[in-house]
Amino acid sequence: MNEERIAVIAIVVDEISAVSEVNNILHEYSDMIIGRMGIPYRERGVSVISVAVDAVPDKISCLTGRLGRIAGISVKAAISKK
Repeated sequence: MNEERIAVIAIVVDEISAVSEVNNILHEYSDMIIGRMGIPYRERGVSVISVAVDAVPDKISCLTGRLGRIAGISVKAAISKK
């Protein structure tokens, strides 16, 4: 059985023009989002977004895969073992 896991998804936004698409995708997956924190780093011209989620690993992978296909975005996930 594919049990739900807790995960943290780290998103680095190098292109501010991509933020709208990131937000749209996160909104589609809002049912699995526990919390979100965004940090604009104006001096470097990037933003860092941290998203805590609770979902089955396949759904977490689907979300990170969609985000990773956006130009100007880097994404990684750390998923709990239980």
